[in-house]
Amino acid sequence: MNDKQSTMTMSPVAWGMLILLSIVWGGTFFFQEIAVRELPVFTIVAIRVVLAASILYAILLAAGESLPRYWKVWRELFLLAVINNVIPFCLIVWGQKEIASGLAAILNATTPIFTVLVAHFVTTDEKISGAKLLGVFAGFVGAAILIGVDLLDGLGTAVIAQLAVLGAALAYGLSAIYGRRFLAMGVTPTGTATSQLIAASIILVPVSLFVDAPWMLSTPSGTTIASLIGLASVSTALAYYLYFRILQTAGATNLMLVTFLIPVSALALGIFILDEVLLMQHVIGLVFIGVGLAAIDGRLFRRN
Repeated sequence: MNDKQSTMTMSPVAWGMLILLSIVWGGTFFFQEIAVRELPVFTIVAIRVVLAASILYAILLAAGESLPRYWKVWRELFLLAVINNVIPFCLIVWGQKEIASGLAAILNATTPIFTVLVAHFVTTDEKISGAKLLGVFAGFVGAAILIGVDLLDGLGTAVIAQLAVLGAALAYGLSAIYGRRFLAMGVTPTGTATSQLIAASIILVPVSLFVDAPWMLSTPSGTTIASLIGLASVSTALAYYLYFRILQTAGATNLMLVTFLIPVSALALGIFILDEVLLMQHVIGLVFIGVGLAAIDGRLFRRN
């Protein structure tokens, strides 16, 4: 990360967008918690990416931008779509069939920890420091506490669901490193986001039609339809828009703070709206993950 990015400060507007982004992304788990009660995994994810891609494409056209024209770029975008959309979206939705939205959000907060590990082995400029190593250790301890003693009792359904969400976090970590290449290929951030969602739609629509046979499903309730619209428009399309706005105005280091806030917002939504129960185990696990993220971020250890 360059010096300019590391010294950028958060304005009140940027803080407002960051808090809003945490609620938007935390809402992902809330919306999915509702949708999984009536719809199968692939159908939910396919609807999410198709609607979000349509919204972002309209924004792209309004901004006077265009999609990539070369197959070489699209080949890379399809791979990004697999590791950044298809795999993690499906794993998290499947996991939420067995675990609460708040727990899923906390497990997903390990994404930066996986990113640090992946970056150490595949990049030359993001090696693990002592503080980052401490962060990785604390983060994995937190994840282990969240999964709980059931992990020692064999792989039950709930444990597999929790591991699936951790697998999604790993996929996000891989995509964060892989996605760095597109700016050098001449693809704007908005173009990358839109294109990968289009690629994900091309992959997931046939899969959902073949596996779920959605025409055989019962008509979903109005609540479920509303949750799908919210998932696509708010927690995907709007989230990408806020993400890139914050990145441009406050830098990547400050943007990383959102990972501290997402589990909190998701837990709050689950507790106050879905009547989910917050266990002390979740609180302790969240504290460890928070310590891990703080160590990885480095701001608490940085001298003024």
